Amino acid sequence: MAANYSFWLLLITQFLVLAITTQAKIPAMIVFGDSTVDAGNNDYIPTVARSNFEPYGRDFQGGRPTGRFSNGRITTDFISEMMGLKPTIPAYLDPSYNISDFSVGVTFASAATGYDNATSDVLSVIPFGQQLEYYKTYQKRLKEYLGEANGSETISEALHLISVGTNDFLENYYAIPGGRSEKYSITQYQDFLAGIAEHFVRNLYALGARKISLGGVPPMGCMPLERNFLGGNGCVERLNNVASEFNGKLHGLVVKLNKELAGIKLVFSNPYNILLHIIKNPASYGFEVTGVACCATGMFEMGYACARSNPFTCTNADKFVFWDSFHPTQKTNQIIANYVVSRVLSTLN
Repeated sequence: MAANYSFWLLLITQFLVLAITTQAKIPAMIVFGDSTVDAGNNDYIPTVARSNFEPYGRDFQGGRPTGRFSNGRITTDFISEMMGLKPTIPAYLDPSYNISDFSVGVTFASAATGYDNATSDVLSVIPFGQQLEYYKTYQKRLKEYLGEANGSETISEALHLISVGTNDFLENYYAIPGGRSEKYSITQYQDFLAGIAEHFVRNLYALGARKISLGGVPPMGCMPLERNFLGGNGCVERLNNVASEFNGKLHGLVVKLNKELAGIKLVFSNPYNILLHIIKNPASYGFEVTGVACCATGMFEMGYACARSNPFTCTNADKFVFWDSFHPTQKTNQIIANYVVSRVLSTLN
């Protein structure tokens, strides 16, 4: 019983947060970022960075793949539900949804993208800046649907959530010889990315957003792909240190902008500590496996590689922290969402 104390505490926290946040003035969630928060936008662009096939989505409602890089729901889906909104957030490019659906929640995110345009170029996905252009069009559609005054009020009261950055390091800086790593030291590259983050938040503010969550990056060295690719059974501390340092810069940015931008409520939602705690104390949360993922062999596969090796995929994803070699399981996503809402987002009322 003692081993599961943290897990049950998080469940209790979820119910308490529900009672708090359903009374908060959050009429919509508007999401920007990468595969951690993409609900299927990449299904509608020419890229290999997709997950709209089995075994992805097998634990989603109806057992169907949606383009989410998970066996089920992702963190923003759970956050939306905890905010008293819908249980899932639709992808902006999905033609089966319209502005009435998007008026309470929408994601512009694109798997494999990053702050850096060079990152989105690697797998030809939606650049981070293009997501802002989609948002501008969305605002026009929203105000036509709700009326100018109500549309503007929805924008100012909506939660704007940003989750991006991991791909900039793992898919770009450390993966492409002769690229960013020759132009920047790792500290300089962190500063470069933080500068883009600042510019993005300032643009959101200029467009009327006031409640903004800037997300940190996870302990990258603990992802199965990095653990198995770089060797050894434990996390790659060098990568975790980079993530921790970058998160420190983002936190400093949040403090700075809250002082400079009148009326803004900018918070730092950092998944690093909770995910690392889960990985180091899996039994406390009901997990059994941390070093490999559920999908395929669990060592290197994600995306189409998961489909090719589908027969090897585990039968119960709830025992695993990671779904594929890069992304958490639905259960992990829910625990992270509970943590972020109870510790940070519940203050945005």
